Amino acid sequence: MKSTGVIRRLDELGRIVIPMELRNKYNIKEKDPIEIFVDGSSIVLRKCEPNCTFCGGSKNLITFENKLICDKCISKINKM
Repeated sequence: MKSTGVIRRLDELGRIVIPMELRNKYNIKEKDPIEIFVDGSSIVLRKCEPNCTFCGGSKNLITFENKLICDKCISKINKM
């Protein structure tokens, strides 16, 4: 992982502020969902992006039965 050199303190409710420079760089807006992962002793934050239920791709998605599916997976399903 690459360090940003930015240090923030938790407030009394356990919250931190993500610096504006990072929010702008990663196009994170107010109310955007953020995923939280644990990797060993690290806590990783990632903007939650919609992705294909089957392959995890994020391009050319459609909704079918409340599931997101990419066009490549739709093609594979149609060939079955």
